[in-house]
Amino acid sequence: MKIAVFLPNWLGDLVMATPTLRAMRKHFGPDTEIVGIMRPYLGDLLAGTDWLSEQWYFNPRGKDPALGGRSLVRRMRERRFDMTVLLTNSLRTGILAWLGGARERIGYARYGRGPLLTGKLYPHREGRRVLEDPVVDTYLSLASAVGCPDESRQLELATTGADQQSAERVWRELGIRDDGQVIALNSSGAYGSAKLWPIEHFAQLARQINDRLHHDVLVMCGPKEREIARRVAELSGGSRVYSMADQPMDLGTAKACMQRARLMVSSDSGPRHVAAALYKPVVTLFGPILPTPSENPTQRAVNIVLDLDCIGCHKRVCPLKHHRCMRDITVDRVYGEVAKLIEEQRQTRAA
Repeated sequence: MKIAVFLPNWLGDLVMATPTLRAMRKHFGPDTEIVGIMRPYLGDLLAGTDWLSEQWYFNPRGKDPALGGRSLVRRMRERRFDMTVLLTNSLRTGILAWLGGARERIGYARYGRGPLLTGKLYPHREGRRVLEDPVVDTYLSLASAVGCPDESRQLELATTGADQQSAERVWRELGIRDDGQVIALNSSGAYGSAKLWPIEHFAQLARQINDRLHHDVLVMCGPKEREIARRVAELSGGSRVYSMADQPMDLGTAKACMQRARLMVSSDSGPRHVAAALYKPVVTLFGPILPTPSENPTQRAVNIVLDLDCIGCHKRVCPLKHHRCMRDITVDRVYGEVAKLIEEQRQTRAA
């Protein structure tokens, strides 16, 4: 049997799809070809796992015709897939799945693509409004639709030997302690500025972690957040606050660095899901989007959400110009949650 899976386009969403990929591999067995169709920048994320037989890269907005829709349809027809499973919700991927020629095409009937599917799932609604179920569960419903038994909702990722060696080089170059007393901060937010906690707040938190908890701090970042990471480290004034701004930016290195940390404090963005999939506790700061869709139910999570009338607006930039949902989350509150998690871990080890 041959199965093509259109994988989510965003980092966090792809991590939340890992229980579904695990369920499909368990159910269909090692002899089934499962090909993941994904964005090139996510290529390293699933390294070290064995759920996919192949990864095909697809980038409809890129300039390389080899990564475009026509090339993808041609490859799909040549491979003659028996089934295509769409974890994406776009009309575009529905059309590509139909053109690709698989007999079965399973996905959510949204955005006008219902006639293109042979197996249709429907989101939960309240009247005409689509309810925001946890994304992990919406993906697992697709696994159930193709016959997979119930699967754990635990997110899962792995690191390779090369990833771990790269992280070791980062540790040596920056001089980070190697006794595990390291806390990762993630200040990124590809969604937009409305998700960002102020740089000054992150810097103050880093300094408090240094001074009061005696842990090193590593500020994570992607290629577009290098300057933010540098500023957090600089403004902290802490001698044991380091940034990834001048370190390798590949996902493999990032995974292995998170794996070495004790826990993560994060904005509501993809890296927090990576940390959760590596079994790290995460303190997440929520503002324009509430926790329900991106809930990680099997992870030790602390979600900080303020009680404001405008909370959960889903806007990329604060429409009221005050950005209180993030600015009013105090450093002391976040520090307190970090200290509690560290104490929990201490008590667990002592038990």
